[in-house]
Formats: sequence, C-alpha cells, structure tokens
Amino acid sequence: MAWDFRTDPEFQGKLDWMDAFVRDEVEPLDYLEPDQAVMYAPLDERLRTIVEPLKQRVREQGLWASHLGPELGGQGFGQVKLALINEILGRTAWGPIVFGCQAPDTGNAEILAMFGTDEQRANYLQPLLDGELFSAFSMTEPHAGADPRLLRTRAVRDGADWVIDGEKYFTSNAGGAAFLIVTAVTNPDADPYRRMSMFLVPTDAPGIEILRDAGTMGDPPGQGLHPHIRYAGVRVGPDALLGEPGAGFGIAQARLAGGRLHHAMRTVGLCRKAFDMMCERALSRETYGGGVLAGKQLVQAAIADSYLQIEQLRLLVMHTAWLMDTQGPLAARAHISAAKIAMERTALDVVRRALHLHGALGVSNETPLARMWQLAPALGIMDGPTEVHQVLLAREVLKRYQPADGDWPTEFLPTKTAAAHARYRSDYPA
Repeated sequence: MAWDFRTDPEFQGKLDWMDAFVRDEVEPLDYLEPDQAVMYAPLDERLRTIVEPLKQRVREQGLWASHLGPELGGQGFGQVKLALINEILGRTAWGPIVFGCQAPDTGNAEILAMFGTDEQRANYLQPLLDGELFSAFSMTEPHAGADPRLLRTRAVRDGADWVIDGEKYFTSNAGGAAFLIVTAVTNPDADPYRRMSMFLVPTDAPGIEILRDAGTMGDPPGQGLHPHIRYAGVRVGPDALLGEPGAGFGIAQARLAGGRLHHAMRTVGLCRKAFDMMCERALSRETYGGGVLAGKQLVQAAIADSYLQIEQLRLLVMHTAWLMDTQGPLAARAHISAAKIAMERTALDVVRRALHLHGALGVSNETPLARMWQLAPALGIMDGPTEVHQVLLAREVLKRYQPADGDWPTEFLPTKTAAAHARYRSDYPA
C-alpha cells in the first residue's frame, strides 16, 4: 500500500517555518500596502528595504521560486510539495512576490525555460527569476477572449523582422512589466491550433499603446492592472520569436497546466482564511436572547458545509498534484479541469457564507471578505472558463466508457437476472 497522507518531517519543518513567516512577516504587508499595482512593479526604495530582506530569508530557507527546477534556481519540489506551499501563500497577496512565484511570471518563466534560446533566457528569464523585473502574458482579445481559433492580432514577416498589429485585452500587469509575451497569428491558413506564434516584446517598443486601464470588480473605472493594448506596427527582430513558428498554442498549453493547478492550490488557502473568519465570528457574535451565532443550527450547517467543501477541494488538488508528479500533465488532464471547476464553486460558497455571517461588516471595506468575494468569480474565468473545463472533463471521463450492447442498458435487471440464473444453474424462479 502506498496511500499515505503524511508529510516527511524535513519538509514539514519547512512548512512550519513558512506558516509562521507568512503570518508574522508577510501578511502584515497586505495592510501596509494593499495596492496590487505597487506589488507587481519595481518597488520604490521605501518598500524595497522591507521586502528584499524578506526575500533573502526565503532564499536562505531554499523556498525561493519553488516552482522551478534546480538548474533555474528552484528546488524541483514537484507539484505535491508546491500544493502544500501554495496553500499557505493563498492567505496573502504579497506572499507569491516574497517567495518569487507570482503569476503571471511563474508561467512565463516556465515557458522561457522550456522554449527559450540561451540569449532569451539571459535577457529575460534570469532577471525574472532574480525578481529584478516583471512580465505580462498578452493573449486575450476583445472579440474572442483567449480562443486561439478566433485571434486576429497578426505578426507578418518584413525581411528578417516581424511586425505585429492588433489589439489585446486584459493583459494583466502590463503596466509594471518590462516585457510582454504576445500571441499573434503568423499563418492564418494553417490548422487553427498551428496558426499562432509567441513573441517576446519589450514594453518600451515603439507602437505599443495602452488604450485604457481595466480593473476588476470594485476598482474605479479607468484604473486597474489589466489594460487594453494596441500593437500598431510593433517591429521585433527574429530573436523575439519564442519557440518555433506556429507553436504558440502548444506553448500556451504547457504554460497553463501548472498555472491552473497553482490557482487551485492558493484557492484552498483563501477559503481557509475565510473559513477561519467565519468560525471566529460564529463564536464571537452574540444574538438576541442570549448565546452566540455558533449555537444556531443554520450557522452550524454553513460551517459544516464549508468544512466539507474545503476538504474535498484540498484532496482533489493533492490527488491532481500527485498525478502530475507521478504520471505527468497529460494523465492529470481530467483532474486539472476538475480542480479548476471546483475551486471557483468552493470559493463562491465559502466566502459568501463567511461574508453573510459578518453582516454589514462583511460587505464593508473593513475586512478582507469583500475583496475575496470580488475575486471568487474571476476564478471561473482565468485560465479558461468553467464551461470549457466542464466540456474537457466530460470528454476525458467518457473516454473510459463504451455504449451498451443492444437496446438495453448493461444494468437492465431482466437481462442481469437471466444471466445470473444461467451462470449458477439456479432453480430459483426467474
């Protein structure tokens, strides 16, 4: 038997250190500077003097950029250990930055490592890993989302160069990025999944225009981290092409498998934080006639349901991580989609219950719950909408089955009963 839910003592020691470090040193940063536009940009000197020593302590513990292999400065932990790490980081917005594993830079670093040339790695990957700069992934378009079959942004050869024209929407963190990974159609006549290529484009390249900044729910109009960008005759050299021409879809898929699971891992941590707040509130808030909320059966039901959903999500995430470690991303495809679906549903349910239990305080801007509630629906959009993953999951599951032989289902009782009598030559009446 190989079933085992224990963590080896050495790594558990790392997790214990991390839990205390995040609680005591990193989570306070969320209240000191909650603006994500500041987090995902080069830090000013005031913040650098606070954050850089924290990053150094993470490096000393061997936990910096833990998603990467040793050859790139990480530890090669594998997905199971990453799940345990990200569960802790899900409690805090600053955590991924302090630990060198913030999105979208994690996925961008992974595809640079897998598909980049030596020159591209030196110019972009190493500074990214050192935390000296940030990046952005520019794929979504206003009319098509991220459907590769409908992308219009084009990259056309002009001599040795490529010239990029088109518009992209929701290019997260582009405002603070040093470079963009841009998806563009290079062969419109090819198979839909071989039409696009990826390019490394410095953000100061002539022809890049930010049309407007878009935010998420709760951000004022015209402010946010997800701008609408126009590429108007942006010229890049042949060394800007990432991978082979037409390989953009495959590169994107290589980027997304781990990223989807990392989001699910951190969602466990987010839900646990909301759940902790719910339980504390239930035990603290007095009600008319004596007693506290925790004594009410409907509140007890909300707590029980939330506990079940969090544990179910966590076990699904851990099993998916184990499959990726032992059998690879392809074998884990169904589980990755399942985790992606479950994380949004769990977050919506748990955060809603916690928010509701806090009453007016829950919908105010004086607890983290309102921001969690605004984030929860995005979990069903980022890295592919829930409906797409439902289709993918159903297709993967149905591959394991065959249609029934004949007109009746396999479990049709008259057929089963006749077969049982024939097998055992029973004298019982049919």
